[in-house]
Amino acid sequence: MIDIVLLLILFVVSLFVLIKASHFFTTGAERIGLHFGLSPFIVGVTILAIGTSLPELISSIIAVMAGYSEMVIGNVVGSNIANIFLVFAIATIISKKMIIGHKILDVDLPKLLGSAFLLTLMVWDGVFNFYEAILCILALLVYVLYAISSNKSIPKADVTPEMKADLKHKAKYKKESMLKPFITLIVSGFFIFLGAKYTVSSVIGLSQVLQIGTEIIAVTAIALGTSLPELIVTITAARKGHAEMAAGNVLGSNIFNTFAVMGIPALFGNLVIPSSILLLGIPMMLAATLIFFAITQDNQANHWEGWLMLIFYVFFIGKTVGVI
Repeated sequence: MIDIVLLLILFVVSLFVLIKASHFFTTGAERIGLHFGLSPFIVGVTILAIGTSLPELISSIIAVMAGYSEMVIGNVVGSNIANIFLVFAIATIISKKMIIGHKILDVDLPKLLGSAFLLTLMVWDGVFNFYEAILCILALLVYVLYAISSNKSIPKADVTPEMKADLKHKAKYKKESMLKPFITLIVSGFFIFLGAKYTVSSVIGLSQVLQIGTEIIAVTAIALGTSLPELIVTITAARKGHAEMAAGNVLGSNIFNTFAVMGIPALFGNLVIPSSILLLGIPMMLAATLIFFAITQDNQANHWEGWLMLIFYVFFIGKTVGVI
């Protein structure tokens, strides 16, 4: 009993350090991005998405190197489900009616849908290998290059009042020294590694004591915990009226999770895909992606749709832990 309590304390503390360090890392990266003139949407789909997905990436790499590669798919699938059915749902409920200025239907939504189906096909044989990892990394590179190039090609007619308001916000950071943000990146990066290392160690210990698969803890507790940065960023953006940044953060985080958090750790060894993830996690991730696609294709979402997505998340967690 004492062992379980100590492991739980280690898990909570290390996860807190991981999340907090990721927050500082993301803040520094956001300031650097705005300093160099990136639009709010591009900040959302690149810098914020990458920054808030760092806990999943670093903990996944450490898990593979520790010999527990099944945690990676649990991390990715669980986080992608939480980003849509929890993070985006709560942001939609708070904002009542979310209007997305950027026309994400053209490329971004199909890219999200494509990433989910590509991952499904890749893992269906129960393993994720080096060559599939390379394909994922190439796909991520294509997406990031598209996102950056789209920042230069938004017609004046499509510039929303939100985007105009953020021009003043960017001007503030153009005058700011970049020394502090760069120091923030370095220090927070160290604590991200430290937090991830002990988070994985505590999960391995808990799985051995409780005799449950590490992927189950990854798809529930770790996925929920590491999705907190996305939740905070998205809710803050929704409250400030930056709906396009909130949607862009969820979009970018899921695509980054699928391509980078699966791809980069697999460079260190093949990833094992547990049957429990294939039976419930993958179908639920596909359902979340399709529902997100259906809701946002008209560039808006209302609070009733948010409540529906939240019910899906409660069902998923209940089914995973055996309550439902």
